[in-house]
Amino acid sequence: MFVERRAVAALRVVLVVLFVVLVGFQSFSLPGQFAHMAQESPDHAYLRWPLTAVTVFWVLCVQVVIVSTWKLLSLVKDDRIFTEASLKWVDLIVWTIGAGWVVLVGVFLYVGFNADDPGGPILLFLLTMGVTVLGLLMVVMRALLRQATTLRTDMEAVI
Repeated sequence: MFVERRAVAALRVVLVVLFVVLVGFQSFSLPGQFAHMAQESPDHAYLRWPLTAVTVFWVLCVQVVIVSTWKLLSLVKDDRIFTEASLKWVDLIVWTIGAGWVVLVGVFLYVGFNADDPGGPILLFLLTMGVTVLGLLMVVMRALLRQATTLRTDMEAVI
């Protein structure tokens, strides 16, 4: 139990740092990067706002996953992870990954049909496959959590 509490505390620290960095990235770096891109490449300036919106959306998706993970850690700390309350947070993670994946596929298709060289589409394809694996893994983990929750509920009813 001691190691578990230390791991939860360490993960919470990392999540807070990551969240703060993402807020700065979302607020300053991304809009500034695409504004700079529009100034340097006027022929691509029309992409400034769509790229800003898409990337800010992806960062928001990561932030939702961070908050959901924080809530799940609270349930682990309180020894309530195998309850129905945890399933709603896992569902939120799955739906958030799904939403980010849909937008990523759209960007992949747009770039794939408009690219001059294969580097960007290949990178986006690899990223799409990674997010696909992550999403499917979360679906499997949700099913395992559902089974464990049912087993724990059954065991508590027997005892």
